[in-house]
Amino acid sequence: QVQLVESGGGLVQAGGSLRISCAASGRTSITYAMGWFRQAPGKDREFVASIAANSWSGGRTYYADSVKGRFTCSRDNTKSTVYLQMNSLKPEDTAVYYCARARYGYGSSSMGDYDYWGQGTQVTVSS
Repeated sequence: QVQLVESGGGLVQAGGSLRISCAASGRTSITYAMGWFRQAPGKDREFVASIAANSWSGGRTYYADSVKGRFTCSRDNTKSTVYLQMNSLKPEDTAVYYCARARYGYGSSSMGDYDYWGQGTQVTVSS
């Protein structure tokens, strides 16, 4: 089993920054991609970012158009932790953010390609 625990969420003003983390424990492996998704009230869960395993294109990252240039996804395999640095935050970024472990080494924007999920962390951006 794999356990994923997100942390670092909170309240921030528009234009501000926040870094959220996802710590993995259990049967983790650095050979899997990791992803971030978010779900705003009344909306479907949507893809935010993914990072491939280092063995796949050196840990290539992929972002949703809505966050490209503002968010940065990274991983520290020595700590089994994935990060999402969020800059220039907007009120529309308000959501519960979830991390997930992919079934494969390459990143994906499809929820079906992820088999383990965290409980989520709330990010609220005030205007």
